Amino acid sequence: MTLHLIKLCVGVDTPDELREWVEERVAATGEHTHVTRMFPRRADELVAGGSLYWVIRGVVLVRQRIVALRPVRRDDHDACAIVLEPRLVPTSPWPRRPFQGWRYLAAADAPPDLSTADAALPEALRAELALLGLL
Repeated sequence: MTLHLIKLCVGVDTPDELREWVEERVAATGEHTHVTRMFPRRADELVAGGSLYWVIRGVVLVRQRIVALRPVRRDDHDACAIVLEPRLVPTSPWPRRPFQGWRYLAAADAPPDLSTADAALPEALRAELALLGLL
């Protein structure tokens, strides 16, 4: 069974800003990883087609496929490097309240990907249409 993660994207205001940050990271290191303090217990379900859904300014707007999970050492504790596919997939806007860390997200509860036509809309227009309930 596929399982996803959901996490706040702190310090990023738009999907385009996240895309630029991912591109810089991939250019510097060859891959995009996000290090988190806790190692998911349900790792097998996450790497079997799961994605990390990013909450940007209170709304899920994009996801990245999870490629692998690696144990790493960070400062004085064990941590987990979530290896992500660099491609960002736009999702239907899905409001979320703030939370700490990451949460599991069942596949049935995940927001759907945007259609190609909807994804082609300018980001500001897409956000406005979503607020009006038209997207």
